[in-house]
Amino acid sequence: MTDFVLNAQARTDLGKGASRRLRRLASQVPAVVYGGDKAPVSITLMAKEVAKLFEDEAAFSHIIELNIDGAKQDVVVKAMQRHPAKQFIMHADFVRVVAGQKLTAVVAVHFINEEAPIKKGGEISHVVGEIEVSCLPKDLPEFIEVDLANAEIGSIIHLSDLKAPKGVEFVALAHGNDLAVANVHAPRVPVEPAAE
Repeated sequence: MTDFVLNAQARTDLGKGASRRLRRLASQVPAVVYGGDKAPVSITLMAKEVAKLFEDEAAFSHIIELNIDGAKQDVVVKAMQRHPAKQFIMHADFVRVVAGQKLTAVVAVHFINEEAPIKKGGEISHVVGEIEVSCLPKDLPEFIEVDLANAEIGSIIHLSDLKAPKGVEFVALAHGNDLAVANVHAPRVPVEPAAE
């Protein structure tokens, strides 16, 4: 298993202007850490380190060891703001992980056996690429698997159709929202009239 580690420095220069200067002049990413029984802390991260860590999709759903000026704490990504055109990370929110206390995190969705409905003549539309889950830190899954082997044309796969890993619950379902995850539909290609 890969270790996810980020080094950070506490920052006191706060505000929109300060954040812009950090990004422009120092190649740093402003971020905030909150949760647990400690006060929120504003931090800066090196943009290169952040970009390298989040090249791996698993970093979004793993516990990250955050080293703030030598003090280590375990966190998970709560939110991340990217530049709309260039896709680099502009700001990050991290939540402290407290052992024995449930956390919510966003986990990637992996679709498997997609060729089965395609062989039947169907097309697949992925409705979501990630799902919010709630679990203890030790149960945090790397991804949620969606098996499309038995999907028929015209069927919609909902959150309630998925098997959650042990100790994990889907936040949307807990709030009574059975989201669509994927659907299989007939091709939308117009049929060409036969040549005479």
